[in-house]
Amino acid sequence: MRIEQESDGVSASRKHLVFAYYVTGHGFGHATRVAEVVRHLILAGHDVHVVTGAPDFVFTSDIQSPRLFIRKVLLDCGAVQADALTVDRLASLEKYSETAVKPRATILETETEWLNSIKADLVVSDVVPVACRAAADAGIRSVCVTNFSWDFIYAEYVMAAGHHHRSIVWQIAEDYSHCEFLIRLPGYCPMPAFRDVIDVPLVVRRLHKSPKEVRKELGIPDNVKLVILNFGGQPSGWKLKEEFLPSGWLCLVCGASDSQDLPPNFKKLAKNAYTPDIIAASDCMLAHILQETAFGKNYASDKLSGARRLRDAIVLGYQLQRAPGRDIAIPEWYATAENQLGHSPRHSSVDDECSIFSSHTEDFEILHGDVQGLSDTVAFLKSLAELDEKHTRRERKAAASLFNLDEEIFVTRAPGRLDVMGGIADYSGSLVLQMPIREACHVALQRIHPSKHRLWKHAQARQNDRGDKPTAVLQIVSFGSELSNRGPTFDMDLSDFKDGEKPISYEKAKKYFAQDPSQKWAAYVAGTILVLMNELGVRFEDSISMLVSSAVPEGKGVSSSASVEVASMHAIAVAHGLNISPRDLALLCQKVENHIVGAPCGVMDQMASACGEANKLLAMICQPAEIVGLVEIPSHIRFWGIDSGIKHSVGGADYGSVRIGTFMGLKMIKSRASEVLAETHANGLNRDEVENDDMELLNKEASLDYLCNLSPHRYEALYAKEIPEHVVGGTFLEKYTNHNDPVTVIDEKRTYGVRAPTIHPIYENFRVKTFKALLTSATSIDQLSSLGELLYQCHYSYSACGLGSDGTDRLVQLVQDFQHSAASISEGGTLCGAKITGGGSGGTVCVIGRNCLKSNQQIFEVQQRYKRATGYLPFIFEGSSPGACKFGYLKIRRRAARNHV
Repeated sequence: MRIEQESDGVSASRKHLVFAYYVTGHGFGHATRVAEVVRHLILAGHDVHVVTGAPDFVFTSDIQSPRLFIRKVLLDCGAVQADALTVDRLASLEKYSETAVKPRATILETETEWLNSIKADLVVSDVVPVACRAAADAGIRSVCVTNFSWDFIYAEYVMAAGHHHRSIVWQIAEDYSHCEFLIRLPGYCPMPAFRDVIDVPLVVRRLHKSPKEVRKELGIPDNVKLVILNFGGQPSGWKLKEEFLPSGWLCLVCGASDSQDLPPNFKKLAKNAYTPDIIAASDCMLAHILQETAFGKNYASDKLSGARRLRDAIVLGYQLQRAPGRDIAIPEWYATAENQLGHSPRHSSVDDECSIFSSHTEDFEILHGDVQGLSDTVAFLKSLAELDEKHTRRERKAAASLFNLDEEIFVTRAPGRLDVMGGIADYSGSLVLQMPIREACHVALQRIHPSKHRLWKHAQARQNDRGDKPTAVLQIVSFGSELSNRGPTFDMDLSDFKDGEKPISYEKAKKYFAQDPSQKWAAYVAGTILVLMNELGVRFEDSISMLVSSAVPEGKGVSSSASVEVASMHAIAVAHGLNISPRDLALLCQKVENHIVGAPCGVMDQMASACGEANKLLAMICQPAEIVGLVEIPSHIRFWGIDSGIKHSVGGADYGSVRIGTFMGLKMIKSRASEVLAETHANGLNRDEVENDDMELLNKEASLDYLCNLSPHRYEALYAKEIPEHVVGGTFLEKYTNHNDPVTVIDEKRTYGVRAPTIHPIYENFRVKTFKALLTSATSIDQLSSLGELLYQCHYSYSACGLGSDGTDRLVQLVQDFQHSAASISEGGTLCGAKITGGGSGGTVCVIGRNCLKSNQQIFEVQQRYKRATGYLPFIFEGSSPGACKFGYLKIRRRAARNHV
């Protein structure tokens, strides 16, 4: 606020101030509220310039003063509504863009000049974003008076209708950030752009007439019940009928068009009717209000309230922090921590996809496939379009020469997965339930004739030393390398994968990639080429350039490695015309991880990444990989993943030793079954004395291929007492020779747990089957609590195997605390279960709960409590996306009009 200097040099506030009051163009409610505030400012002796698109009568009907100045300018449009209850989201975003974005520079210049011309002391904005920025440009302080902000509202529109307008949200937030503080009205929504807040009571206009006077003027007898239909000057969109009202009632309709015919028990109100008086004279009012904000201050004063809506409001936020090519800088106050809040997945309709794509990636034309409304795919394509720009980061500079953008480029996408049920029982043949998550890996690939391949300097030098004709070279750039301990680039001559005319062995390849720890990551990508050479006999004559960009966090137990493998192999396959089924693609990727990377994982992760579908659980029997269906997630149930911050790796010793213990247990059970059969025959018992069914069961168990094919009751009846708690590797080998697991090796000196790793898959298979059946059962509190109990049982079974961790145990306990709290019980159940996932020993916890606002609030509070206890802010996984094969692939090239000379 400007300060004048008094004659004695002491600063003092002027008694007479000039206010510039900006009013949003959305509905009359804002203008009528402003009118009441303006009236009081004028009564206090101040000048007020109102900038509005509302009719003059809204202000002049109650304010007759030369201190009131009305300037008819519309600087935002609010929401475009077909009627009071129907919002056209995409039209709203487009109109705002036309109204406030495209002419932004002109608006700021005009408003800055005008504010200085009237010598404004303070700018007040009833939710007009650009007014705050204009005030800052003019060197004038500003405040906002509102109970919602347009970044909150438009973010939902962006999710539902127009991802290509996402920059609007951040521009509005940046404008609001210039306010000194927010004067917050009751019934407010989350507004994270504002730094300081002052809460005030509801602002309403005063009454001019008594209810009796109003009824008399309208000619309505006292015995008639009166209802007012008021939707902020908007028509309600309903066809009003006489039978809508009980006998003896009359409805006064605000905003009815002149041409609209009303039944005899409905009456139009004049456009300039003073509604506060009429509302006071009515018996009831029918209007619209956001359900989530109707609770007022008690609802919103809690810092957790509206957590779900807050996440929706900043849908672009933390995802965009990791995504390359974001539209504009994300405001600092939003980006307090990476991934502080997750967000719900909302994809635009198919009809919007073309416009979404063209808005962000007009540099390319799609020759095959579509983006399916996936904002991360759009962002990846945008990053490709920007490769030829000048960059300073090493990975970007390397990628700049990777592709010829005028030639075809293949793009694939593979998500990570949330292990809902099954986990480490996959290698024992269990049924598993896996959900593909929102976060995914993208790969761009181009085939290039060796003579045309633009090689990095050292790769070119290597070719020159050979002196032969150009040979095929693989060049890979990995985005995000600065976040991990790995080199940003990798290259090799594809001939290095050959030993004469044959492909090299997997063991030799494993040693090749292990030479340099900073480039071991390339095994996940380049290893797919060797597997295709070995397993399918594919010959690679062309050079290959690949760009890998993954948003799947590493070491959190959500299959970051599988997503890279699947996206890479899928890209290589489609670029070379290979027709590989989703199932076979996953099995081939498992070979990469088992034999080249050296991680003894099952195939569950790769299957979920390759074959999953959005918002469904992939049900698969891992014998080795038979998909038995896709399970719809009921609308009243939601899954979350919460990262413990403890790095997880399926290559770790604990995972491997538990797997070894499981295969030891399988070998012991088979051996025991064979002994029982031998004893039966040795005792001379015939089939009359021994039930045929028992003999068949023993024969099956003697040749048991997967431990999960043994039922819990058979294990308890015949084998539980035979399985030791621990065994030394050498002792086991002396008796059983081997454990028949091709991807692990027993250390003779090491002691292995056997009983718990053996029990886990047997009971886990039963738990997963029960879980799958419960998902399709009738909705009830018992259904949710039973599903949650199965997760808890799984979690503690992991711990018994030695795969627990302090972090995951803490998260599970926090979920239990909320489940058994009075607040949760009063809500009819919220969060109801949690378990460690994947390979265990850290990583992510899967949580199940009722799909409601309270559950989301509790997830947020679990996150915050965990941070207070450990200092680590967990990443929250929420939402789903299609698997690699459901997404398909894109074939793109730069548009001719955009070609660089």
